[in-house]
Amino acid sequence: MSYEEEIQLLHEKACAEGKNDYRDPKTGYVVFTKVYHLARGFCCGSGCRHCPYEHVNVGKNSRKSVSRKL
Repeated sequence: MSYEEEIQLLHEKACAEGKNDYRDPKTGYVVFTKVYHLARGFCCGSGCRHCPYEHVNVGKNSRKSVSRKL
């Protein structure tokens, strides 16, 4: 299983359980889920991995460096 597939499975499981976050298996960092972002109600501009708002508040120069949405 690829890293991207593993992340997708972890994200789907966390969302199905109503969780706000999960741990990235490679880095150990906390990653916010779509559940968390929708509850917050807006794009924070940080380029979050699972942003449901299409990174609308991420600066144009930063958008190129934002990881593709998984």
